[in-house]
Amino acid sequence: MVKRGRLRVFLGAAPGVGKTYSMLEEGRRLLADGRDVVVGVVESHGRAATAALVTGLPQVARARVWHRGVELEEMDLAAIIDRRPELALVDELAHTNAPGSAHDKRWQDVEALLAHGIDVISTLNVQHIASLNDVVEQITGVPQQETVPDSFLRGADQLELVDLAPQSLRDRLAGGFVYPAERIDAALSHYFRLGNLTALRELALVWLADEVDQALKGYRAEHGIEGTWEARERVVVALTGGPEGETLLRRGARIAARSAGGELLAVHVTSQDGLRTAGPDVLAQQRALVDQLNGSYHQVVGEDVPTALVEFARSVNATQLVLGASRRGRLAAVLTGPGIGATVVRESGDIDVHMVNHAAAARRFALPPRTGALTARRRILGFVVALLGGPALTFLLTRVSTPDSITSDVLSYQLLTVIVALVGGIWPALFAAVFSGLTLDYFFIEPIYTVHIHEPLHLLALALYVTIASLVSFIVDRAARHTRAAKRSAAESEFIQTIAGSVLRGDDATQALADRTREAFQLAGVRVLAAGNGEGESAPPRVIASSGDPGADTPVTRVPLGEQATLELTGRPLAAAEQRLLSVVVAQLSVALDQQQLEQTARDIEPIAASDRVRGALLSALSHDLRRPLAAATAAVGGLRTAAANLTDADRAELLDTADESLAALATLLTDLLDVSRIQGGVLSIASVPTDPAEAIAPALDELGLGPAEVQLSLQHDEALTIADPVLLQRVLVNLLANAQRHSPPATPILITTSVFGGALEIRVIDHGPGVPRDRLDDIFVPFQRLGDTDNETGLGLGLALSRGFVEAMHGTLTPEDTPGGGLTMVVSLAEADGAAA
Repeated sequence: MVKRGRLRVFLGAAPGVGKTYSMLEEGRRLLADGRDVVVGVVESHGRAATAALVTGLPQVARARVWHRGVELEEMDLAAIIDRRPELALVDELAHTNAPGSAHDKRWQDVEALLAHGIDVISTLNVQHIASLNDVVEQITGVPQQETVPDSFLRGADQLELVDLAPQSLRDRLAGGFVYPAERIDAALSHYFRLGNLTALRELALVWLADEVDQALKGYRAEHGIEGTWEARERVVVALTGGPEGETLLRRGARIAARSAGGELLAVHVTSQDGLRTAGPDVLAQQRALVDQLNGSYHQVVGEDVPTALVEFARSVNATQLVLGASRRGRLAAVLTGPGIGATVVRESGDIDVHMVNHAAAARRFALPPRTGALTARRRILGFVVALLGGPALTFLLTRVSTPDSITSDVLSYQLLTVIVALVGGIWPALFAAVFSGLTLDYFFIEPIYTVHIHEPLHLLALALYVTIASLVSFIVDRAARHTRAAKRSAAESEFIQTIAGSVLRGDDATQALADRTREAFQLAGVRVLAAGNGEGESAPPRVIASSGDPGADTPVTRVPLGEQATLELTGRPLAAAEQRLLSVVVAQLSVALDQQQLEQTARDIEPIAASDRVRGALLSALSHDLRRPLAAATAAVGGLRTAAANLTDADRAELLDTADESLAALATLLTDLLDVSRIQGGVLSIASVPTDPAEAIAPALDELGLGPAEVQLSLQHDEALTIADPVLLQRVLVNLLANAQRHSPPATPILITTSVFGGALEIRVIDHGPGVPRDRLDDIFVPFQRLGDTDNETGLGLGLALSRGFVEAMHGTLTPEDTPGGGLTMVVSLAEADGAAA
């Protein structure tokens, strides 16, 4: 049985990146190494460098196929199989073969070669991958008829991406290394736009990355590897708001950068366990650093910091978690239990945890709940200290006590009560005070071993002792409450500052507030809804902003935002303490919605203001630019009237010509002014019909008196028609040609081209004059703007403004572009008619 051949494909984002060149270079290298290599088919497209590489390589003559009276050349599959080389070079994998060939598609020919044991190297552009066909059409506007099935391509033994930066590819194209000169302008303005090339490049990289991921999964399955291999790192950095944050962020960024596609996420948790309050400027600086490191910043509110960190890390599928090392002393560890780092390590599961050392202590700042001054854990610990410390102290004192040591015994128990108050608050301390009072009476006050006091002074001392212990416990508990309240207020202020910062940085206000609210309260989803636009109460609400993905069965809380909007929260119900913080968010959302409404009102008013500005400019024009032709016409007519008898025929003809030219100029100016007014008022009358652009180009040239010496034509729209008003299109072309003629160097003709691309018919007026700086391109369309013209014979500066207005009224676009080699190219793009000319 014949062993199947191996397939190697060079993948590119667009034509011209160097796929065929790379294939031929590899073929020459393998031939030099002694491999039997033949060229099955190579399409050089007239590129000299590609054709030069073919020279010297063994080639199989192409088959000749006749189709409808035309001789076509195709790869000779049978001849290659008979030749049985080790390796065949087959260009353009997606090519469609001529009718009558062995297979419909060239990739099927390659499949046949592989089945006969022949290795194949081929080339393919990303737009020809079947699964990406619709995406490519959305990007470029061009549907691809020739595609290769993903299953065939994923079966290739080796896929290699031939990459070239988009601007470098455009430079190659402008230099004539990809297409002939007559196709450069159309290619640069259509398929090879910078945005198109960037999107296609990203598409190729993502598709190939997915293919590599699939190959990795296949390898693991083939070798029985069940453990997870995290090929892409997602690193979560826990920020406390302390000075160590910069160190942690940079360490996290380095970890993320070790793997392709690594992602950095910073999270700040505000909670109840004594997180140190940081100044707002510290977190603001750290957030700015996150942006510089191409990461994302998140803030959550959690009752327990370790749990909140781990839950957030799992929610974003994190692979690494970076924490600052704890600086707590041993006493703090005994009193409050394991630190945040130890708890996170215990609960993280398969998430790797990095404890990063730093110069500053990583204490955390608190957002305590309003359920008490101290946590239940602290109160329980206080009772434990009282229950264990009391007997231990009694045992020690009974061994060393004397009748004169009663004072030191009382102070010892007083110290125990203070310690219990510091640990557990008022209730454990009151318990310790009563318990120690009874112990003193039973073991140290005569008569001992009875709960009985002979001396009234001893009774008074015992009562004072219990009172003092109770007061100390109360003071400690009250101080804890005040400290906790202060920390919560600081955390709430920090949360509000984070929300305000998102808006001030230019984020969408309502969307930023929705995102921060969901993260802070750990909700399933948050939506801002406005009343529907339909009539009646049954109109569905309109979603202004949405964050998260709430389930259908989660509880929903709705909070009104004024009279026209509602904040919808899905997930757990909010505690009373959180409701107060939510009221601040509601107030911010109400202000943001009001701001959006004001901005919309301002946008609605802007056309009115623009019309007022145009009216003012029109009045200025009437007082300035109309004065010259009006004065000239008046003078000519006046001269004819007063001195008609004394004028020669030549003088009379000159005056008549002057009057005629001035009145014609005056009529043109008034027509332009009226057209501008109609465009600004939206009342321009348009009669769009299927139009052959040649029928508008020819009369425009006649009107300006331009012949073959001044204008060259390259009409490549075949029989395609465009939807346009023929009269307005002619006026547009007259304005564009007049402008191009005015700025073109002597003896340098203007070029007019037509082409069809992506459902649009384009007319390009190309000059080789001084051009226009990129930052001034939009200025040339401003009414009454001559962009450097200082003479008074160039009209009102309305030509290009009118042209753009006319084209947009016909639902098209007028776009300026740089002419390769210098100059300005004006591109008129109009919709292509459905039918062709008969």
